[in-house]
Amino acid sequence: MQYKKLILLILTIALLLIVGLAACSTDTEEPNTSTQATSTPETTPDPTPEPAPPTEHEAESEQDEPVQEEISSFEGLSGVVYVYMPSPPALADRLAEAFSALTGVEVRTFIGTTGEILARLEAESANPIADVVILASWSDGLSLREGGQLLSHTPAGAGLLHPGLIDSQNTLFGMSASAVGVVYNTLLIPELSASWEELASEEFRDQLAFPCPERSGSASDFLSGFINNRGEAAGWATWEAMADYGMIVPGANAAALEAVITGSRGILVAGVDWNAFAAINRGEPINFYYPEEGTVVNPRPAMILQTSRNLENAKAFMDFMLTDEAQQMIASAFLIPGRSDVLSTYRPNMADMTVLDVDWDWMMQHSTEISQRFNELMGAN
Repeated sequence: MQYKKLILLILTIALLLIVGLAACSTDTEEPNTSTQATSTPETTPDPTPEPAPPTEHEAESEQDEPVQEEISSFEGLSGVVYVYMPSPPALADRLAEAFSALTGVEVRTFIGTTGEILARLEAESANPIADVVILASWSDGLSLREGGQLLSHTPAGAGLLHPGLIDSQNTLFGMSASAVGVVYNTLLIPELSASWEELASEEFRDQLAFPCPERSGSASDFLSGFINNRGEAAGWATWEAMADYGMIVPGANAAALEAVITGSRGILVAGVDWNAFAAINRGEPINFYYPEEGTVVNPRPAMILQTSRNLENAKAFMDFMLTDEAQQMIASAFLIPGRSDVLSTYRPNMADMTVLDVDWDWMMQHSTEISQRFNELMGAN
């Protein structure tokens, strides 16, 4: 009996141990975190499609896109560049300072009228100094080209220039432009709107002045352009009548304008616009207008001479002249910016003016002769 009780006790203890071990196993098992994910059928995501090869047009477009980090044409320069340029002197100084700050190249300038610049080039012909020349006369620039003195080089940004501001051989580039009109002293003549021909009348006797066309490029181009546009007979008849009514030639643009500002003359015929606008901005007692029948818009050509001894610097200066910075400087000097996408807020822009139809090649061939004849007619020679 005791033996049976012992066996029963052993079986009971064994059963309790089995139950206890099973409970411990359940309490220590880590939870299955993937249970929720596997409770629904598993799907395999579609593979990411390979990009299609570019079409021929797309491949060309990608190749045409500019590289963001372009090598600047203004890097790695040193030394000096000689630049001859016309007024305004303040603009010439600002352009020179900005180019030097950008490149480290020293800019040595000669600033004068177109006639003075051409005379200096002639005097230095045996030992040329200038690298870049800027004139206030497109026809005189064409004459330099015809004389074989200019290098063909297309500066960066030339495609933005107004139509007609690049010559056919890529030697002249109109980085800026000006035009001429009529300047009058408002203390002597409160209002004026006469045409070019109407100024040749008794009403304006001893009131007329004209800039010297042998010294002023803009006056020379207007004079030859006017005669080309009107025809030689009608064109010269106008200037002969003005001579009869006492027209004088006080000097180049600045001297001619000063004659009207001071009141020694009431009207300046063919006064250059930027000079007049600058004087009006200073508060001088003058006004300015373009006659309704139109005027000559005169590109101011920038050119590299064949004899340049600092060619890379000269090319960089030409590039600089078409930068936003340089074109804004030109606009603030009351000139017409050469680039068609840069507009002046200081003066009329190219699209605002009526332009006379002229033949620049004809003007190139005849401008010197016409200027000399004009000065003789006015008693200026």
